[in-house]
Amino acid sequence: MQYYLDGFTPGDPDVKPPASGLDRNTSKARGIPQEVDVLIAGCGPAGLCLAAQLAGFPQISTMIVDPKQGPMEKGQADGVNVRSMEMFQAFGFAEKVKREAYWVNQTAFWKPNPARPDHIQRVGIAQDVADDQSEMPHTILNQARVHQLFLDVMKNAPTRLEPHYGLRVQNVAIEPDNSDHPVTVTLDKVTEDGSAGKTVTVRANYVVGCDGARSTVRRAIGGKLHGDAAHQAWGVMDILANSDFPDLRRKCLIQSAKEGNLLIIPREGGFLFRMYVELDKLNPDERVSNRNIVAADIIAAANRIMSPYTIDVKEVVWWSVYEIGHRLTDKFDDVPADQIAHRTPRVFTAGDACHTHSPKAGQGMNVSMGDTFNLGWKLAHVLTGRSDPELLHSYSAERRLEAKRLIETDHKWARIMSAPPGQSELDGSEMPRFQKQFIENLEFTGGLAVRYEPSRIIAKAAQQPLATGQIVGKRFHSAPVLRLADAKPMQLGHAAEADGRWRIYAFAGQDDDGTAGGAIHRLCAYLDSDPASPVRRYTRADEDLDALIDLRAIFQQDFKALNFGDMPSLLRPAKGRYGLRDFEKIFCTDLKLGQDIYTMRGIDRRRGCMIVVRPDQYVAHILPLDGFAALSNFFDGVFKPQDEQ
Repeated sequence: MQYYLDGFTPGDPDVKPPASGLDRNTSKARGIPQEVDVLIAGCGPAGLCLAAQLAGFPQISTMIVDPKQGPMEKGQADGVNVRSMEMFQAFGFAEKVKREAYWVNQTAFWKPNPARPDHIQRVGIAQDVADDQSEMPHTILNQARVHQLFLDVMKNAPTRLEPHYGLRVQNVAIEPDNSDHPVTVTLDKVTEDGSAGKTVTVRANYVVGCDGARSTVRRAIGGKLHGDAAHQAWGVMDILANSDFPDLRRKCLIQSAKEGNLLIIPREGGFLFRMYVELDKLNPDERVSNRNIVAADIIAAANRIMSPYTIDVKEVVWWSVYEIGHRLTDKFDDVPADQIAHRTPRVFTAGDACHTHSPKAGQGMNVSMGDTFNLGWKLAHVLTGRSDPELLHSYSAERRLEAKRLIETDHKWARIMSAPPGQSELDGSEMPRFQKQFIENLEFTGGLAVRYEPSRIIAKAAQQPLATGQIVGKRFHSAPVLRLADAKPMQLGHAAEADGRWRIYAFAGQDDDGTAGGAIHRLCAYLDSDPASPVRRYTRADEDLDALIDLRAIFQQDFKALNFGDMPSLLRPAKGRYGLRDFEKIFCTDLKLGQDIYTMRGIDRRRGCMIVVRPDQYVAHILPLDGFAALSNFFDGVFKPQDEQ
């Protein structure tokens, strides 16, 4: 974490100095604006993730609204996969989550005892996060707490962004031919009893509907959710309870002979835990609300499934009943497929507004945040004049494909979970079907199966052999390094923040120590001084050289064999109003711990390489260290030249 660049400021470094001309009053206190750049509907994980990104850009005006009278307090999602934890690191609160959350290290599998089928027995234990899958753990934390961490980022950002609660989107209207705030949003002021009061209108350049499965924003742009329902009722509850069940503090998948299935997920704090309890099958024309299920019904079902063990519930913190459904909308923005060539998006949907599925795979909150982490930097590029609006087409193209994969995988998982013993396609193998499918899905449930297709912002993987462990289109896989200037051991991926910047990680070849004549020195000379360099072409005159593209270098030698003072000036840039030296851009392998990033990530030792990483942490390109022209050509497809910005 770097701060004090533009002068010493006492206090919490997470609280950024307010934007120029902005006092310390919150954005909410300044009232409802008439115009904004981005209006976000919904203060769920998707909406808050987007707002937290945009809050860091003082030149972008953002408004986020929600019909509730205040922030969520409890309930709903709780699983945070390793990919989301990597994202939280970029926002600066992963360590808080790690400290507070329950860590899912193992998953236990229980099924009927063959000798006594009405009793369950443990039949297997699986590692929940595969070795070297990520430096981050799989954690469980109340969704409301995740919301608060995003709210803290927003409030501490230069724009001091806070939600406008008590406002519900009534309608969204687009004037496609109007380039200045062409989206008119009509908002109802919601009273404390939930009824609608007076209406207000706000004009926006872009609107993002993160307003749930019954999304008003989605309906306003003609979107519909298509899919099916499994006609299966499940109960979910967060409880404080005593039990003789031995794995109460371990994630468990439990299959009974005749009473259905149960998931136990320990929660944060050491005592709280969640149960997902299979209930009754529903008739094709029946809704779960018709059954009038209450909390006591869920507890009774859990006790039947867990026999011979029992559970004594002391407090029900939150509970709900739901029906499994798998649905996906046609498109994640307002532009019909036949108009993509001559019209750019103005309205987007994210999260449950465009995809719904069962909660048991733990993907709802994670995929929703993934949607807007993808969208946020693209909106920022367009609104700050860096990129043309056509870039925004990539949001629907990339995220709908991943949502489709989610729906298909979760559909299969839900069928396996709900099938009685002996009636699943995976039954009959030596390993229980739960366990077998769970292990096969580890990459997916970790959030690491996402792979974006080649496009203007994902290059073709022609140079993949230069870094076999950093797959083009997938997230950048961090590994341990030592920072040269102070020998600090750290994760290389943690050098990146959620600040909208691109990264170039330059891995030096054999015997290259950064001095004149080496490939790293030649790369830096090109980036620093050549007119075709993307650093020179797209960084504005009043900005630091790394304001848009952040170069980092990694060397194979031990830190004692390298001299910081001999490194190219681009790796030791003078920044800020005082021209202070940046000491944090050069790294070497962590030989002391035997964790060699070159070996771990398949980096070509002889040649080295460049790895270009997008602001949302996905590998966009791999190039040889002398691939100057290809690097420039790639960024030509991302940014507009300065004279057009």
